[in-house]
Amino acid sequence: MITAIVLYRLPPTIGRDACARHFKKITENFTNVPGLLRKQFIWTESGDAGGVYTWRDLESARAFYSGPWLDGILQRYGCYPKITYFDTFAITDNSAGSITLLETNKTEPPEKTKPSDQKVTRFESISA
Repeated sequence: MITAIVLYRLPPTIGRDACARHFKKITENFTNVPGLLRKQFIWTESGDAGGVYTWRDLESARAFYSGPWLDGILQRYGCYPKITYFDTFAITDNSAGSITLLETNKTEPPEKTKPSDQKVTRFESISA
């Protein structure tokens, strides 16, 4: 699982209310994006906006961000977004009362791995 944080600078003419209206208008556009599990639409007083995305895999995220979505960001805001990808190892979801430990398929090179390191090797969901 991948978490991506996407940020872009809004033009000074787009404030909080205009940004919120736009985000609310486009939420349904994200319901059938291949590999997308969740998106949170975000804004800050400093003039940045974007999203926190949860993806099934990195390939799905990269495909999405290089397609028509990127063209729309460039057209609307005139700038490239900053996209940071994170491997997601675990999720605490208080609204669902659950903790999810995720499988990790990547391993560190042998010289960096210590015998005491433990890696999660299975999917496990724990409901509270």
